[in-house]
Amino acid sequence: MNLKQLKDEVIIPTLDFLDLNSESAVNLLIGTVCAESAGGKDLKQLGGGPALGIYQMEPATHDDIFKNYLAYKPELMSKVLCLSIVMGEGFTEGHRQLVFNLVYATAMARIHYLRVKESLPRSTNVIALAEYWKKYYNTHKGAGTVDHFIESYQRGHA
Repeated sequence: MNLKQLKDEVIIPTLDFLDLNSESAVNLLIGTVCAESAGGKDLKQLGGGPALGIYQMEPATHDDIFKNYLAYKPELMSKVLCLSIVMGEGFTEGHRQLVFNLVYATAMARIHYLRVKESLPRSTNVIALAEYWKKYYNTHKGAGTVDHFIESYQRGHA
C-alpha cells in the first residue's frame, strides 16, 4: 500500500473529521499499519487469528470500543457511524468493515488509542511511538515487538 496516499487521503481527513488529528496520532497510525499488516498488505490475521483490516483490530476490541467507550460519547459515536457503510439488509456497522472500509478502520484504531489515559508520544520519537503501540495496541500478549514496529515504520518511510 502507498503509505503516503493512505496518510494524505485517508488518515488525515478521517482524523480531521473526528477532531482528533495530530502529527503524533498520524505517525502512530502509520506505524500501526506498518507493524500490524505489513504496511497494509494483510487484511486478515495470518495463521487464522481473528484480527481484521490494515490495523489488525480484533472483533472483540471493536465491539468493546462501542460498548464501553463510544456508548458514553454519543457525539463521537455519531461521527464514527457516519463513516460506516450500509451493506445489505440492516448491516450498518460492525467489525467486518475493518477489512474494507479504510476510514472506518482508521477511526476505530484512533479511538482505540484515544481510550488510553497516557498522552500520545512526540510525533518524531519513533522509539516512544513503538513502545506506546506495544503497550496499548499490540499488548504484552501480542507477538509484535518494539524493534519490529521501528523496523516496519522505517521501511514504510523509506
